[in-house]
Amino acid sequence: MEINYRRCVSCRRVALKSEFWRVVKTYPSSSICLDSGMGRSAYLCPQASCLQSAQKKDRLGRSLKATVPESIYQILWQRLSGVATIEKAGLK
Repeated sequence: MEINYRRCVSCRRVALKSEFWRVVKTYPSSSICLDSGMGRSAYLCPQASCLQSAQKKDRLGRSLKATVPESIYQILWQRLSGVATIEKAGLK
């Protein structure tokens, strides 16, 4: 099986696809969703600095060639706080 590498739209770090969050502009509806769907994709590191930069500079929107709704950013911030909670508890 081939190893899939992707690049973070914010920090430009290259890593395995599984290490990133996937944001998708689905085809043909052009709606923005997370993790699933077929269409144009952008990848983002699960780190506060990358998410903050992507939101402030509209890096996801430019990469997807679409406007990313505020609700998508809210979901990503919630995921980030969930990851931080798991890491603090030592469960990861």
